[in-house]
Amino acid sequence: MTERHIRREAVSDQLFAVLRDRILGGGLPPGSALTAERDLAAEFGVNRHAVREAVKRLQQARLVEVSHGGRTLVLDWRRSAGLELAVGIAASDGGPSVADLARDALEMRACIGADAARLCAIRCSEPAAEEIVEAAWRYARSGPDLADLGLADVAWWRLIVEGSANLAYLLAFNSLVDGTLPVADVPDDLRTAELLDVETHVRLAELIAARRSEAAERLARELLSRSVPATPRKVVR
Repeated sequence: MTERHIRREAVSDQLFAVLRDRILGGGLPPGSALTAERDLAAEFGVNRHAVREAVKRLQQARLVEVSHGGRTLVLDWRRSAGLELAVGIAASDGGPSVADLARDALEMRACIGADAARLCAIRCSEPAAEEIVEAAWRYARSGPDLADLGLADVAWWRLIVEGSANLAYLLAFNSLVDGTLPVADVPDDLRTAELLDVETHVRLAELIAARRSEAAERLARELLSRSVPATPRKVVR
């Protein structure tokens, strides 16, 4: 009797998701050996090629590694995995909750946005600075509908992040706004204080154009932090 059979479409993807959830949920703790290939094939009623493909994806996600003895060992994902795993965590049956991950992503957004504003004030060209100011005034005319403000806000911040000339920040920004991370699914009404503060958006744009990098950083952090939930988060050790 198998514990769980996999549907026939996208077999390796489904098996990867099951094994990922076991690792994230602690069913396969760090340092333990992953179930042998033949046993996984028997458990889920799939062929060994599907198992190998699933394990390959686990390796790419830095959830497991093949030891010198040939065994596949589970890694401590909190130490080995990258930001791309956040997608898996959001869809997982185990590990951190979507609410916790959304909070974490909003905190990251505030940190990246603040430093991007600082770097933008230092690095962006004069035409780019002028465009940021113009976009801020367009933002001021976008309300009061929160959905419209949300779209205008993303467009405005993209100019700032691009102006920072930091590729890592830009790629993280893309993940934050395109739905890869759950922050993109946070309801606009939870960001009301930030989105409706038109004056601060305009002021931040003016600080960037005036090359006042430290003031821009402080104001950006203050603005973005308004959307971070105030509820305490459990510390994971």
